[in-house]
Amino acid sequence: MIALFRLAVFGLVALTVVYLIVSAYAASIRRERLQREWEGNAAGSDPAAQAEFVAAGMRDWRHGFRHKLILGVYVVPILLVAVVVYVLNFT
Repeated sequence: MIALFRLAVFGLVALTVVYLIVSAYAASIRRERLQREWEGNAAGSDPAAQAEFVAAGMRDWRHGFRHKLILGVYVVPILLVAVVVYVLNFT
């Protein structure tokens, strides 16, 4: 039982690290895309307006579906381990 608890704790710590890395990477990609979109539209060179445009886009992204997909970092491995345990023990 202690081994299962230890696996769960270290597994969740590892998944959290992976989640943070993937989330930071996805946010940086989205931020770069928003900055390129601002420059491509030639909306001007006002840094405050560009910062507001990027901040609004990032706010929309954080509340969107794609950001929520990153939570699959937790769901998929846990489901795979559960399926493997079920298959090995109950079939």
